[in-house]
Formats: sequence, structure tokens, C-alpha cells
Amino acid sequence: MGIRFQGFVIDVERAEVRAPDGMPVRLRPKAFELLTLFAANSGRVVTKQEIMSAVWPGIHVSDDSLFQCVKELRTALGDGRRELIRAVSGRGYLFSATVESDVSASPKPVADASRTSTRPEVKPRLALVFAAVAVLTVLGGLAISMLTGSPQHHTVTVSPIATTGNDAANVAHASAMSEMLVEGLASIAGLSVAVPTGQSPAGGLAIVSELSNSPDTWILKARLLDRGTGQVHAIATSEVPSSSAPALLHARLVAGVGDQLARSINGLLQNRSRQRPISNFGKVAIEQAAASINQTSRERFGVAEGLLENALGAEPDMPELQVALASLQLRGVQMLWYPAEQRPEIEQRARMLLESALAANPNSIPALEAQCRLLSTLTDFAESLVACSQVLSFDPWNGSALYLVGLGQLYLGRFDDALATFLLADRYDTPAISRWTWRLGAGWANLLLDRPDQALPWIEQSIAITPASGRSHMLLAATYVRLGRLQEAADALARAMELRPASTVGNIFPTSETMSPIMLAASDRIIADLVRLGLPRD
Repeated sequence: MGIRFQGFVIDVERAEVRAPDGMPVRLRPKAFELLTLFAANSGRVVTKQEIMSAVWPGIHVSDDSLFQCVKELRTALGDGRRELIRAVSGRGYLFSATVESDVSASPKPVADASRTSTRPEVKPRLALVFAAVAVLTVLGGLAISMLTGSPQHHTVTVSPIATTGNDAANVAHASAMSEMLVEGLASIAGLSVAVPTGQSPAGGLAIVSELSNSPDTWILKARLLDRGTGQVHAIATSEVPSSSAPALLHARLVAGVGDQLARSINGLLQNRSRQRPISNFGKVAIEQAAASINQTSRERFGVAEGLLENALGAEPDMPELQVALASLQLRGVQMLWYPAEQRPEIEQRARMLLESALAANPNSIPALEAQCRLLSTLTDFAESLVACSQVLSFDPWNGSALYLVGLGQLYLGRFDDALATFLLADRYDTPAISRWTWRLGAGWANLLLDRPDQALPWIEQSIAITPASGRSHMLLAATYVRLGRLQEAADALARAMELRPASTVGNIFPTSETMSPIMLAASDRIIADLVRLGLPRD
């Protein structure tokens, strides 16, 4: 399906724009997303906030990014007089063109007989994939609350971040971070943020924070409390080395505290509707499962799975236990810790557990995280983008969800978008225990973009944290090949085969009907490098 205006055609399924003469119009991905948003709202002023939520969901960007996209669109559309895209002072932008739908805009794809692959053939359902991704892109954060259970509206009062001294630099840091924290919390679905005033209500949730520093470390500490009773519901702490650049210092301190606060607020609101509390044994089992997921230890995994099975047997309808077991077992599938013949059964059970948990708590961050991971594990990449964006609507700093968003973008062939997502996750660096994932993602994206020199440090940093299942060493080997370091490449492949025995051309990367041909072609080039090193074909 396409959208027509003034002879131009926006082909949603193919994610491209064609000029009146039929020639393609070159646009960067964000400019394309902005044009699609404008066309969907033709004749209406689209506010800056709407644009930021739709085109840069969960990302704080400067006004210059928006200005550059608008400038690119005007140039591409020949709108030198600024009559097609009009700036409305103090409000936003008005797209003045008459827009029509055109169901015939997308020509049937022509098979490329010259393309060969080293893997079994798949037939991507591209129309469905790109349509789903386009819908996600245009609606962005505005659609998230409609896709989850409609959250009740709550208000939290956020005090400006205090400092331990009157040093001007400390005050400036605190002021900048106060603004970032408020903006992040205000983006959470169902949550309003208020600044304390003399007329503020006595009750309700409040966040009080303090910034301190030592010669080596900056520390941001926040308390989530009840304004009426003074009861402290949660304490969030984040530490960042003093050597960090100011922008990174601010982002990581706020993200570290913000992620914890978002989870605490979400859990607190979910608990208010709880019929009965979870047992202490159940809590211990969940803690063990969380540690196993983060540490990727095979031995710890087995212990945690046994604890959760026992706890769920005693409390079969407890959503937290259902989510914890589903999440743990999905990590086991990803790490190849189950026999191949057992994986479909594990995946089906995880789906059933999550359906039950989400029916009870549709806005629970842990449940939504597990759903995001499930869809990614099942290689349903377009749906996983939607599910993972739901997580970010309740926790915009969630690095694990950002990683899975980036992974979905990779498999859909959106390498530049994926790299930007992985870099955002690294900028937030929370939860820090999972940083190996997005660093591996950044290396993988750079390798797919044929930038081995930029891929290498990211992959090395990830492996230094954990070798994971061995795929990291596969990517390291391919990177060394591109750099001409063949002995190191051979050593890396040998290590990968130790960690991932029986690896072959057909099983080192997922193969899916929803995978983009762009990703297939780029992955084939990586596989060809590994085959030259000795990776078995079957």
C-alpha cells in the first residue's frame, strides 16, 4: 500500500519514496519516518512532542535533529518556498498536501536469479514485515498504551536533585540531570510528573534525589516515597566514574536511577491490585533466576530452574513466578542449553506462561520483557519490535529491551538504526550486568556494515565480559578475517567451536521467513569468511 501526494508516492511496504517521474527519492530512515508521519496527519499541525515520540521514541535528541530532517524533506520534495511543510510558530509543522491512498503503489518484487546463498532458502514475508515496522515507526510511543492494557493514570512528584555542596559545577550537573530525569519519567505510560509547590497535595508518590561525588566516583541516589506517610518504597543508586565525559556522566547516572525507579513504580502499582503476596521462597527463586539470566552460567541456570519449578508448583497462578520461569527458559533456549528436540516444547510452555501472566498483569515490566524476549527467540522480528517498544513505554532506560529492539532491526536489515539503538543502550549502560549484549550488538552491526575496524573493539569488550554461547567468537573470527589477521581469526573460530560444538553453516545464525534479504546477504558474507577458516558446511 502507498500514499500519494502531488505526484509523489510513499511506498510503505518497501519503505521508499518515488518522485512523480517514478525515480526513487533518497531519504535517510528518520526523514522517511517523519514524512510518513506528516502524510498520515495531512492538514493538521503535528506538534514537536508528537514528532519526537513517533520518530525518536525513548531517545532525547536536540531540536537540530528535527530541523535537519525537515530540511532534508524540503530539499527532496522541492519545497524551497516552504509551502508543503510549513512551520507553525510555537506549535509544530503542518503538511499541507492533499493525500490519497494507493493500494497499487508497490510493484511485485522481481526474483534475483543471480543471488546465491550458502544457507537453505527462505521466502521472507516482506510485505507483512515492512508494513508492521512502518506502523510501529509512525505511531511510535503514541500507540504503545493502546497495545498494552490501558494503564491507570498516576502522578509522581519529582523534586530537583540536591547536591552535597554549593559548588557551581555540582549544581550545574544536578540541574541538567533533574531535567533529564523528569523528561524520562514523564514519558512513561500512565504516569504524570509534577514539580513540588506550596500547593502540592500531601499524599501520593514522590522522588527525592541527591548527587554526591568523590575523587573517583559520582553517585546519584534517589528515594521513592509516600508523601503522606513518609514510607520509603524503594531506594535507587547509580555510580559513574568521575573521569566520564559530562554528557555520558549525566546519561548513565540518570539512566541507572531511572531504570530502578521505573521498575519500582511499576511493581508498586501492580502490587496494589494483587490478591495475595508472593511467598518468600518464590522471591528467592526469582532472584536466583534473575542472577542466572544476567550471568549466563550453565550451572547456575540449572539450580535456578529447579527452584522456580518447585516454587511454581506451590503457587501455580503467581504471575511473577510464571514470568521468571518463562524468562529463564527462554535464555536457556538462546544459549543452546536445551537439546534441539526439546526447544519447541520449551518455547510453547514459555508462551503459555506469559499469556497467563499478561492476562493478570498486562502492564508488568517483567512480563512485557519476557514477551519481548519470546518473540525475538521465535524470530518474529516485526512483532518483537512492537513488544519491546511496549517495555520501553514503561521503562525508557531499559537496556535489555533496547538490545532486543536493535536485534530486531538487524534482522530486518536496518543496520544503521540497529547500531544507533545499541549505542543508545551503551549510553544508558543499564542494567550494567547486561552490557555485553549491546556491545556485541554494536560490533555485529558494524561488521554487517563492513566496518571491521569499528566492530573489533565492541566485540572484544563483549567477550571480555562473557564469551556467552560462542557466537561472539564467530563474529570475532569474521572480523579478524576482514582485517587480514588470519591466525587470530583461526584461533577465534577454534574457541567458538569449543563453546558451540557441532556448529555448521546452517545453524550459527537463525534463519527465518521474516528476515530481510539484506540481512541474509550480509550474513552470507560473514559465513563465507568463516567457511574459508574451516567452519563445516554440514
